[in-house]
Amino acid sequence: MSAYGAQDRSGAFTRSFEVFASIVTELGADQSEAWTHGALEDHLSERSRELMRQLYQDRLDSQTLREQHRTDIVGVDQVARTRVERGHQRALTTVFGEVTLTRKAYRAPKTVNLYPADDVLNLPGGKHSDGLAKLAVIESVRGSFDTAIEAITRGTGVVLGKPQILALTARAAVDVPAFYAARRPGRSPDTDVLVMTNDGKGIRMRPDGLREITRKAAATTTNKLATRLSPGEKSGRKRMAELGAVYDITPVPRVATDIIAPPTTTTATSTPQPDNRRRRARGKWLTGSITDDPDCHRDHL
Repeated sequence: MSAYGAQDRSGAFTRSFEVFASIVTELGADQSEAWTHGALEDHLSERSRELMRQLYQDRLDSQTLREQHRTDIVGVDQVARTRVERGHQRALTTVFGEVTLTRKAYRAPKTVNLYPADDVLNLPGGKHSDGLAKLAVIESVRGSFDTAIEAITRGTGVVLGKPQILALTARAAVDVPAFYAARRPGRSPDTDVLVMTNDGKGIRMRPDGLREITRKAAATTTNKLATRLSPGEKSGRKRMAELGAVYDITPVPRVATDIIAPPTTTTATSTPQPDNRRRRARGKWLTGSITDDPDCHRDHL
């Protein structure tokens, strides 16, 4: 007998089968004959999320029934948790909706409870699942947090607030410093070139984000045109965002002919003719092009 069959006989997923049966009944009812394909699509999208949520819930309930009693639970405080209580619950909001996990709590006087079942599932510290956190990050980088909320609600039916989106996005970025630290390169050879590059861009700000002197200037300035700025006029609505980068690069020595191809119009069947066409540049995007060989310069002067 397969594992699926054993679970079926035990009734672990009875409620999931009931939801599925109700969906089939709805599709076979007389009133569904009048549904357009769009109405049918919307109905199945909503009901399928409910079915997936119930499957998730039944799976958690099945794990609750199978959770074994343990006697080796010791916290980082080196205190053994010898008392066990059943029935401790925590909510988890998933991409299918909210579910509840019921598990055992391992306790000791004057210490926090430990829940081994949470570690087995690798549950997050907050209420929202990793799937929702992933969606929050994907949608937030595409636009505003408001549009991210709309996209998540449209795709999953789960309604999140802006503070929750902010928290999920920040939580997803906690590993960024460690990521770069683990990939920090070693010392470069002395023959490499150290490059520094900087750039700036005026970014339009909210009035409360402007510097005091800029805000006063904007309040007292009258532009000539209502729809755009005339030459020389400043909007008084921007602040400068500056970015700097420092990196090293291995030099790529080049000479003039490596960049500008020499002119040639001679073929096997013709005589040389003056070539007045513009010479095509090659390799012009190479960034490290330094050579200390004086012969290279003398030969191509």
